[in-house]
Amino acid sequence: MTGSPKNSAYAEAGVDIDAQDRALDRVKELARSTHTPGVLTEIGSFGGLFLPDLTGLREPVLVASADGVGTKLMVARMAGDYSGVGRDLVNHCVNDILVQGARPLFFLDYVGAGVLEPAAMAELVSGVAVGCRENGCALLGGETAEMPGFYQPGDYELVGFVVGLVDRPAILDGRRIRPGQVLIGLPSSGLHTNGYSLVRRIVFDRLGLEPETAAPWGGGTVASELLTPHRSYLAALQSLLADPVLTGLAHITGGGLTDNLPRILPAGCRAEVDLGAWRVPEIFRFLQRAGEVAWEEMLQVFNLGIGMVVVAEDESVMATLEAAGEAPIRLGKILEGPPGVAYRGDFGDS
Repeated sequence: MTGSPKNSAYAEAGVDIDAQDRALDRVKELARSTHTPGVLTEIGSFGGLFLPDLTGLREPVLVASADGVGTKLMVARMAGDYSGVGRDLVNHCVNDILVQGARPLFFLDYVGAGVLEPAAMAELVSGVAVGCRENGCALLGGETAEMPGFYQPGDYELVGFVVGLVDRPAILDGRRIRPGQVLIGLPSSGLHTNGYSLVRRIVFDRLGLEPETAAPWGGGTVASELLTPHRSYLAALQSLLADPVLTGLAHITGGGLTDNLPRILPAGCRAEVDLGAWRVPEIFRFLQRAGEVAWEEMLQVFNLGIGMVVVAEDESVMATLEAAGEAPIRLGKILEGPPGVAYRGDFGDS
């Protein structure tokens, strides 16, 4: 039996295999644009094959991570713009393995939908492909799931999985962090991919703003500001990974500085952060005022303008980061004490 019925039972149940095939053809093109020398298979195989280059590594260790973009997808849906969330996803995952000293090898994605729209699907995966190319990793495979009745029409789920490589002696696991070392912050590009449930409640539910409204905190429209891509810090930090002055990295995601810095601190070490060391971007100040959110909670929900924290033996890393085009911020230092974050000062206008 050849071909498929004009009105198949599966299509009547809400799953359009032809639409999936059209979307997959575009995905194959996008994935091919990210291929690196290690890729041995095309999209469509049951599993993706990758041959890593282990030259110069004494004890190669694979580092893997999975994440999503949360309800930032709902903002993308409201704006009708899915072009950037795939890039968000890749950058978030790359940062999560970067903090352990790993460089990315390949990436896998999962796209779930109630009703698959090939154009939206292509836009989502196009963003993933852009992120992969920018980070030098291959989009090796993934999964597209059309599940009517589970996801509602217009709903999308986007999840990513990254695998990277690090030499075991070069793993950043916090063991070399000591009292007296310095904390250096790298600026975020905005909200990144965290806190959007609270943001939507303030911006859309409480204030009644629309995606196309001019953002009251400045910049572009509400949509363009909220959909600003999550930064990748790979380019800024990869030259520093081999420098023994570097002792730790913390990606400031959900949980903010309050919850993410302690994740890398060994016993007997405590982070002290000077709240007056940087100017909190206006978008966060606006959300704090409009939502009547305590600064203590803001520090635990948002990055507040600091997307990555570098722990180093001394301030010599500042010059390296500046040479990489960064604007590093001297945040504070490591003290003796139980793992946690101690804040001093307050958020001024400097």
